[in-house]
Amino acid sequence: MAIARKRQVSLVDTKYYHCISRCVRRAFLCGEDRFTGQSYEHRRGWVEDKLLELAKVFCIDVCAYAVMSNHTHLVLYVDDKKANRLNDKAIIIR
Repeated sequence: MAIARKRQVSLVDTKYYHCISRCVRRAFLCGEDRFTGQSYEHRRGWVEDKLLELAKVFCIDVCAYAVMSNHTHLVLYVDDKKANRLNDKAIIIR
């Protein structure tokens, strides 16, 4: 049974989290599909750029990341102090 994120994340215990996101049905995120020979390598840069852009918006620091052929690994730091300093206007802009 899945556990709600609200119960999984505890900033009192740790502000660092290892997150994994995986493609399904043998889909390729980037790299070369050895079955079809099609290359998806052009996506790697897109994923990296978007990841770093979103980290700034959501007050998350990316400590480390790896973009693999069908999944990503992220080590994230939740900067709750920075998030708590944002006023309503800054939140709306983000």
